[in-house]
Amino acid sequence: LVFQDLANEGLWKSTKDKSIIVSDTKEQVIEATNKVEFTLTLSPSDTKYKSIHNDTFDFSYTDCFGRAIEGFLDRTLKIGGVMAVQLSRDPAMAFEGPPNYKIVYFRKCNNSTFIAMRKVAYANTMSSRSASQRKLLQFFSEEKKAVLGNLEDVLLEPPRSATGKSKTYLRKTKFLPDLLNDSLEGYSRRVYIDVGGGHGSTRWFEQNYPTRNKDFDMYRIETVPETEVESDDAWEGPPTQMGISDWLWRNVKAEEYVVMKADAEVVEEMLKSKAIALVDELFLECKPIGKGGSSKRAYWECLALYGRLRDFGVAVHQWWG
Repeated sequence: LVFQDLANEGLWKSTKDKSIIVSDTKEQVIEATNKVEFTLTLSPSDTKYKSIHNDTFDFSYTDCFGRAIEGFLDRTLKIGGVMAVQLSRDPAMAFEGPPNYKIVYFRKCNNSTFIAMRKVAYANTMSSRSASQRKLLQFFSEEKKAVLGNLEDVLLEPPRSATGKSKTYLRKTKFLPDLLNDSLEGYSRRVYIDVGGGHGSTRWFEQNYPTRNKDFDMYRIETVPETEVESDDAWEGPPTQMGISDWLWRNVKAEEYVVMKADAEVVEEMLKSKAIALVDELFLECKPIGKGGSSKRAYWECLALYGRLRDFGVAVHQWWG
């Protein structure tokens, strides 16, 4: 299923790509791909590694990711190539993606977690493991679970008004920089994105978020194509016709620190496209039936979406502004 999914996403062209598998169970992997003929299959103990030239493959897959395997796969993968990894279930084997890669795929299947990363540069052109390695979604370990477990409790029923319990809830918000004790210094850029909202959330962000006195680039994105985004010198925005996921892939990088406020429909699109992997911290606006707007969601559906985001590894908060 995972290989078919990668093919459907355009990340693996089974009949065109030069592909390699490194696995202790390579026969089972090949069986799972409907016996597609890979260019090369190796076991971790194979002796052929040194004989393979640099920049040979378009696609690589491994279920035994480690420093030695990482170095070999990185050396032999072309720029723009995709490395797919089945992550270890051992908490001691926390995954740290190489800094010259960008995560483009995430999926859980049969109690296993798979990611795919696109090679965007040669390793020697990147600095040492940087802020991109601190992005929460790149930690699949007990540490990540502990961080998410320290977020504020979800409200099991919506507040009666935006001026009462909702403000109390926002005051109790446990922000990601505080939970990680992160100075926010190591990122190439810090970004706040307000999708579909006015200036209210921006003012709240500026007054309450622990920015550590660092500058954030601010974006307000209107999701309705017919609506013209109001001009404001303090804001930049994408063309309204572009989907939010496409815009994120084009304008946000893994090594940047990204905070976003968005409604449920936008977030569901980002989950489907995996663009949610670019967001460090999310404020989820999900108004149930009877709480304004045109939403047809029951509140339990909002809670279910919140749970999916937590399962995915997103530091998510409810937004009641």
